[in-house]
Amino acid sequence: MFYIDSDMKWRMIRMRRINLFRISSALLVAFIFMPIDAYAQSNESSKPKKQTTYKKARVLQTSTAKKIAKVTEALERVKIVEIKDTKKDSETFGQMIPTEEPDPDWNTVYKILREMISKSQDMKSYDRSIMWNYWGYTKYSEEDYKGAIEAYTKVINEEEVTLPLRTGTLLTLATLHMVEEDYAKGIELILVWMDEVETVTAQSWSLLMTAYFAEENYRKSLDAGLQAVSLAEIEGYTPKENWYATMAACYDELKAEFGEKVTLLKQLEIFEILVNLYPKKRYFLNLAQTYGSLEREQDYMVALNAAYMKDYLDKEGEYLTLAQLLLMNNNPYQAAKVIVYGQNKKILVTDEKTKKEELKPVIKDSEKVLKLLADSWRMAQEINKAIPVLEEAAKLSKDGETFVLLGNLYLAEDKLEQAISSIEKGIKKGKLKKKSQAHLTLGQAQFELQNFEEAKKQFRMAARDKDKKIKKTANNWIKYTENEEIRVKNIKLRRDYIQQS
Repeated sequence: MFYIDSDMKWRMIRMRRINLFRISSALLVAFIFMPIDAYAQSNESSKPKKQTTYKKARVLQTSTAKKIAKVTEALERVKIVEIKDTKKDSETFGQMIPTEEPDPDWNTVYKILREMISKSQDMKSYDRSIMWNYWGYTKYSEEDYKGAIEAYTKVINEEEVTLPLRTGTLLTLATLHMVEEDYAKGIELILVWMDEVETVTAQSWSLLMTAYFAEENYRKSLDAGLQAVSLAEIEGYTPKENWYATMAACYDELKAEFGEKVTLLKQLEIFEILVNLYPKKRYFLNLAQTYGSLEREQDYMVALNAAYMKDYLDKEGEYLTLAQLLLMNNNPYQAAKVIVYGQNKKILVTDEKTKKEELKPVIKDSEKVLKLLADSWRMAQEINKAIPVLEEAAKLSKDGETFVLLGNLYLAEDKLEQAISSIEKGIKKGKLKKKSQAHLTLGQAQFELQNFEEAKKQFRMAARDKDKKIKKTANNWIKYTENEEIRVKNIKLRRDYIQQS
């Protein structure tokens, strides 16, 4: 099991009733027009719907038309303001240029519409539908969504409302009901709208998908999402990011129905699309985590490394997970580089006590991190880089293990004095898992320096171990050391004899 920081855990988008449908004004504007005189549908390849009895066009009474013209004129009023040209390739760059800015005359709009409402009983049904349409728009503009719903409901209830106005208003009403968290009513209106228009678009299916998700009907939400994606491709544009995200969340909620593996494979397809169309950190991490759950560790590493190359990683766990994956895939040098980059990268962190923001490294120099970095350098045959890192790790260690490990590195580099010093510090610090192994290594270092008595002492201490293998190795070293001691003495005596002759 890899080390994965809690913040890096699989982050599925779980949109719930309240947070999911705080639909922004930008979304509402897509369906609410001033005035709503048509809702264009143009996809010839979609399934045609049944015809309704509503007419496609009617004519306003002259008196109503004049008043509506004044309302339209008041709403379309603009004012001239001067703004600074910021387009560097423009001839007027840096200059103040006049431009039009919306400046609706709301006083006139309200005055005319209120007068019309007071005499609405004397108006024709079609004229009233137009009047209520404008009144709904004014209510929407002041964010009185309940008032807008009331007005638009009156629009669709008028007997002589035209088909384009009715269908446009149905979709607007559906959206407004969802803003008010009445998703069931929103779904009902969308389905009525779908039954009355000639062509259903991808955008409308996506709205239905989101409504079903809010109602926790994940199967219908998923089906609507698949329809939206399919139609968007036919209509010739790229499906929206949130469509894919919602579908991925649906699969997660339907895991019991589809099964673990099928769910992961379906989500994998979605995340592969998202990282290509909408490359963001969370999608790269979702993709990587999905590969990991499918035990495709090579792909897990590639996806996480892609996020690293784009500089998306900003948490210690993300860097350490990637480093571990690189080590497992025999790329220790890159693993070390990833850790070093994380140590040098700084991000703004809020201090819990002072509440002030300050720059801090993403990866802290803890013993665990330093040992992982030292291992990476060592495995990459960069011993000179591994040793100073392990020295720092040993200072932070609560036991003697790191000092012993450092001593082994020194011994491998024939730095015998440093090896002895480090291992002795490790033994003194204690809490060693294999104390006898440390004495054995220390004896070997003393042996290399021909400190035979000290070497035999360390080997005897190692020989006390209950582990038969270590015991046998230590005793063999004792015999070898005694023989070597005799051999060295004999060489010295022979040398002394020759010199005296």
